[in-house]
Amino acid sequence: MEREPLRIREGYLVKKGSMFNTWKPMWVVLLEDGIEFYKRKADNSPKGMIPLKGSSVHSPCQDFGKRMFVFKLTVAKQQDHFFQAAYLEERDAWVRDIKTAIHHIDGGQRFARKSTRKSIRLPETINLSALYLSMKDPEKGIKELKLEKDKKVFNHCFTGTCVIDWLVSSSSIRNRREGLLLASSLLSEGYLQPAGDTSKAAAEGLSDTPFLDLSDAYYYFPDSGFFCDGYSSDDDVVLKEEFRGTVVKQGCLLKQGHRRKNWKVRKFVLRDDPAYLHYYDPAGGEEPLGAIHLRGCVVTAVEDMPDTKKYDVDNILFEIITANEIHYYLQAASSTERTEWIKAIQSVARTGK
Repeated sequence: MEREPLRIREGYLVKKGSMFNTWKPMWVVLLEDGIEFYKRKADNSPKGMIPLKGSSVHSPCQDFGKRMFVFKLTVAKQQDHFFQAAYLEERDAWVRDIKTAIHHIDGGQRFARKSTRKSIRLPETINLSALYLSMKDPEKGIKELKLEKDKKVFNHCFTGTCVIDWLVSSSSIRNRREGLLLASSLLSEGYLQPAGDTSKAAAEGLSDTPFLDLSDAYYYFPDSGFFCDGYSSDDDVVLKEEFRGTVVKQGCLLKQGHRRKNWKVRKFVLRDDPAYLHYYDPAGGEEPLGAIHLRGCVVTAVEDMPDTKKYDVDNILFEIITANEIHYYLQAASSTERTEWIKAIQSVARTGK
C-alpha cells in the first residue's frame, strides 16, 4: 500500500494569481514532494499543486515592493509562484521547511525535521504519564499561577521556565537542554497545553523548539481550571456583557473607507467569541460602527496601496482578507504594533467562532 505524503506544514497564505496581479488567500499544504493549495481549509480537493522536485525557493523576494514577507518558488519549468506570509517569522518558517523538503527530494531521502536532541538521549525509564501526575501534585508539583501579559490575565497556568526548573529540581532530567526535549514530548502528547501567542507560535513550528524555556511563554495542564480574561484601562471600553467573548486586543487604528478610500481613526476591539473585529467612533459611543468577521480570514503586512489618498498615511499598513474575499486596509502606529495586531487577529481567526 502506497504511503501518503507527510504533511509538513499547512496554513493560510496569500497567493498571487498565475495570470493577473491579484492576491487571494489560500489554504496551503506543504507535502514531502509538493505544495497543494486550496480555496478554503475545508475543501477536499486542491485548486492546484506545485511539484518541488527541481524547484528553488527565494527569500526575501523583492519583486513586489508594496507587499512584505513574500517568498518565491521557482519550479523546474522556470515558472514562478509567489506567496505572502503575515509576518517575518512565519515567512521564514515556511521557507525553511520548503528548502528542507527540496533538499531531501534531491537527495532521495524522506523529509525529517532537524532534530533538537543532538547527542542528548532521554533516560529510557521516563514515563510521561507518571511524570504528569507528579507535576500536578498539589504539594510537590508545579504551582499554578495567575499571570498577566498583553492586557490579558491567564489563570491556572505557569511559565516554560517554571516547567524546566521543576524538571531539574525533581531530578527528572540532567540539564536544561534535556528538559526542553522532555517538555516538548509532554507538549506533543497533550500533557501540557500552550497559552498565549508566544507558546502557541512555538508549538506550531515557528521556533527552533516546540517548547520554550522562557518566562513569558505560558502553559497549562489540560484538565486544570485554566481560563483567560481580557481587561483594559480605557474608560470607554464596551461592556463585556454585550459580547460573549474575551477582549483579546483593543486600540485605535486608521481604517480605509470602502467607497471614498479616505482614512479615519477608529477604535478597534478584538474578541475571540464571536470572532469579530468591531470598530467604534473613538470619540465615544457603545454601539459599533461595523465589524469584520475574522473566521477563516488572512491578514498580512503591506507597504502601500495604489489607490490610497496619502494625506496622512504612513506605510505601517496591514490588510485583512475575509473568507468571502473582502479586503480591509488598516494602519498601526508602529511596526511593533502592526505585528501585535496581526498575530492577535491570526489567533482569533484560527480559534474563534
